[in-house]
Parts: sequence; structure tokens; C-alpha cells
Amino acid sequence: MAVGLPGGLSGQPILILKEGSSRRRGKEAQLANMAAARVIADVVKATLGPRGMDKMLVDTLGDITITNDGHEILKEIDVQHPAAKMMVEVAETQDQEVGDGTTTAVILAGELLKKAEDLLDKKIHATSIITGYRKAAEEAIRVLREVALDVDINDRETLKKIALTSMRGKVIGIASDHFSNIAIDAVKQVMEKKAGTLTADKDDIQVLKKTGKSLRDTQLISGIILDKEVVHPDMPTRVEKAKIALLDTPLEVEKTEIDAEVRIRDPQQMKAFLDEETRILKDMVEKIVKTGANIVLCQRGLDDMAQHFLAKKGILAVRRIKASDMEKLTKATDGKVVTNLDDLKTKDLGQADVVEERKIGEDRMVFVEGCKNPKAVAILIRAGLERLVDEADRALNDALYVVADIVKVNKMVAGGGAIEGELAKRLREYSAKVGGREQLAVEAFIDALEIMPSTLAENAGLYPIDILVTLRAAHEKPDGLWMGVNVFSGEITDMIKAGVLEPLSVKEQAIKSAMEAASMILRIDDVIAAAKQPPAPPRMPPGY
Repeated sequence: MAVGLPGGLSGQPILILKEGSSRRRGKEAQLANMAAARVIADVVKATLGPRGMDKMLVDTLGDITITNDGHEILKEIDVQHPAAKMMVEVAETQDQEVGDGTTTAVILAGELLKKAEDLLDKKIHATSIITGYRKAAEEAIRVLREVALDVDINDRETLKKIALTSMRGKVIGIASDHFSNIAIDAVKQVMEKKAGTLTADKDDIQVLKKTGKSLRDTQLISGIILDKEVVHPDMPTRVEKAKIALLDTPLEVEKTEIDAEVRIRDPQQMKAFLDEETRILKDMVEKIVKTGANIVLCQRGLDDMAQHFLAKKGILAVRRIKASDMEKLTKATDGKVVTNLDDLKTKDLGQADVVEERKIGEDRMVFVEGCKNPKAVAILIRAGLERLVDEADRALNDALYVVADIVKVNKMVAGGGAIEGELAKRLREYSAKVGGREQLAVEAFIDALEIMPSTLAENAGLYPIDILVTLRAAHEKPDGLWMGVNVFSGEITDMIKAGVLEPLSVKEQAIKSAMEAASMILRIDDVIAAAKQPPAPPRMPPGY
């Protein structure tokens, strides 16, 4: 790329960027970025709500994913444009923070950029638009917190409605009720008070998927499932009143750190050498037996001879357990992971009612269950189709997250476009106080918010304009706070009474993420792209 010199020397260009580089400036750059970001929003727009459509995604290997989960869709598609990647990051952030509302955040960000494009055409500077959007988002979050309803975490019926709302539109259908109960039980089991605040860490809930049986056979285990087999055929496959030794040390004879050579000339020396190895392994097993342990769960290796001695003592053993599963085992069994056998004491042993190897489908798995007050639990998802198992996993993930969100912040709002309708009404009153060009940006933010009820109506085969007019009229009435779109009846109804409930934190994060993404894309007025590397020439086969 060439840039001319001032002072009459403009006839001689100076090369600044590498040949093949490209540059877009000003409005051209802004419009290109906004168009790319809006394409991403359009991809997930049709999936919003219980009447939303599914997407079929086929990867380079031909593997198929069928889902209407916004985060999963954006994770699977191969996005190249840098501005579009920012929209994918919006979904990623939303999922990491609150676990739900990814589609809402992406659609809202896309609509904010669409409205910003109209404002740019009216010669309003991007900085004014961003400032207006920020003021509108801050006011929207203030109103959200003001109108949000308190939730008693012991009110199971309300928690169930919140979990069911997050799973509406998913293909698990009639099993939604079963899944919502599992999600509530799992979250309530692992929640703990930290620094005076109740929290529930989703990572303490282990989720395993196995094809076979039906969705209704999905079960919650008061303990942990190990996707491993018992190491020796002579070991018991079921042990009741389990006392579990959790080891992060190999039950093997340690090899020297340096290469060593042992020369043996006499068969007796060889026998003594092997006997010493056997004695060391036998001593290791004796140390475990002395503590009263009848289960050994080892993160590292188990020598064949050690397995033999453990089997003779009637001890069930599993090896090569993942570090993350070992951490969950400590929380579930109240045991302690020991890195040196000399330090293993009876008080370090974990407790469980039963440890059993079971055949699930074609695989054998070890169930550690019946733990007393476990702070880590497991859920085994079953379904007849592999793709149904995957979609059930995504639905359950959403349910677990929203219940955990309520445990952390005991506030909720109504879904179905009700809260967006109320925010739009309050922001119209607020926009008059802003004034100037920023007021136009606040009004654009209001229009963007109304894309949510409009899209819900459109995806349900209703007339968006009619629904929007009726929704606005309903929110002007004294009892219209929670009026939203009932996509099944096509009417504007009270969403609280309809049981369409969402955590406050999900809506709050969606507004923050969407506003920040739109603002960042709007601020870019220059895109300099480096020249692409040419593909490597094909290598000639030997002999040419």
C-alpha cells in the first residue's frame, strides 16, 4: 500500500504495508464490520423461543449436530471475519458467566448494530451512539433490578418453572419435567456458603452421556461415576459400606531417573531381585489394608503384582482416574487425596454406601454412590439416539446453570418478551431526559430491545407488528408489568402466571454483553488486513 508525501513530493509513493495488504477506512470499515456481525445474529435469530427452529451443522468430517442452542451453533460454525468472531465471543461470555441467554445476547447485539447503521446514515457520530447506548444500558439494568422479584431457593415450584423455561423449545419434550427435578436436586446438593454467600458451582456436577434406554432413565447419583473398569478380574465388583483410599501415587516400583544397568550372573540373584520388587509392592498393599480401606481409587498406575495382592485382600481398585474426577471424589466422599502411602490414615478414607461396577450399554463403569451429604454429584444422561443424548446434555446444562444463577442471585423476571416490553416503556420516559443526539441512540436502543418479543412472535408464525402494538398497549396499563407474548395461544398474557420465568442475572448479562460488543464494533473505523500467506507448494514424491 502506498501513501503520498506532502510538500510537492507526492509523485513518489512510499510503501508502508506489505504488498497484498488491504485497508478499509471510515464508514466503509464500519459498515463492513456491522454487516458481518449482523449475519451472525441472523444465523441464530430463528432459534429463539419455544417455537424456534433447529439448525443442522455438518463439520469437515461429516459429523452432524442438530440443535437450537445459540452457543452450540456459534461454537460449531467456522467464522473467519474478525467482527463476526466478536459476536461469537459474546455468546461465549454469556455462556461462561450465566450459562443461558446466549441467543438473546447475540440477537440484541445484532439489532443494536442495525439501528446504529441508520444513525450513522443521519451523520450522527459513532461516539454519540456509543454514549447513548451506554446510558440506555445502565438505565435498563437499574430498572431490571428495581422490578425483579425475589425468589426463595426453597420454593421448589418456582425453581422448577425457571428450569423448564430454560429448556423450552429443546427436543427433550415430555422429559423436561424429569430433567428439571434432576437439575434442582443436583444444584441444591452441591450449593455451599462461601464468604457468607450461597453459591453452587456447576463444575461440581459431573455429567456423563450414554446411549441406550430413554430420556426418562436419566438419573442423579449421590456420588461420582468413573468411566473406568475394575482393574483385576478376581476383585469384587460390588462393595457395600465402602471405605475409599484416594491415591495420587503409583502402586508400582519406581524406576530410576537415570539410565541404569543391572548385571545378573546368578539365577539366585535374579530371584532375589524379583522377590525384592514383590516385597515392596506387598508392603504398599499392607499399608492400605491397615487403614481399613476396601476400595482403592488411584490417579496413577497400578502394577500387576499390586493388583494381585489387592484382589487377594478383597479390595476393589480402579486406576488412571482423571484429576478432575479425583477432585470431585474428595467432595463427594469426604475423603482426602494422599500422595504418599506412609501418610495414609483411616481418617483420610472416603465413605460411600456402595461402590459397584455396572455395564452401561457396551461399557463398564464404576459407580461410587450413596455418599452422605456429597458436595459433588453425578448425572447419567440416557437416550436412544446419540444426537438426542447430546441435545439432552445441552438442555440439562441450561437448566443447571439457571438454577445455580438463582442460588447466587435470588432474583427473577418474566420471560416471553415481558421484561423487554417493560424496559422499552421505562426507557421511553428516560430518553426525554437525555436530550441531544444521544437521545436518538437511546431511542434506537429501545427499538433494539423490542426485537425480542418481535422475534418470538415471528418464530411462532404470528404477525410481529400486531403483537408489538398490543404488547405496548398492555404495558401502559397499571397491571401490565409482566405482560408478554404467549407463542402458543398468540395472545399477550401475564408471563408470571404462565410460569415463564428467567433469572435476573441472565437478562442483565445479556444487555451488558450486547451493548459492549456493539460499542466495540462501532468504534472500529480502520481495518488493516495483512497479506495472506500463499499455500505451500505440494511436495514431490521421492524419486522425482
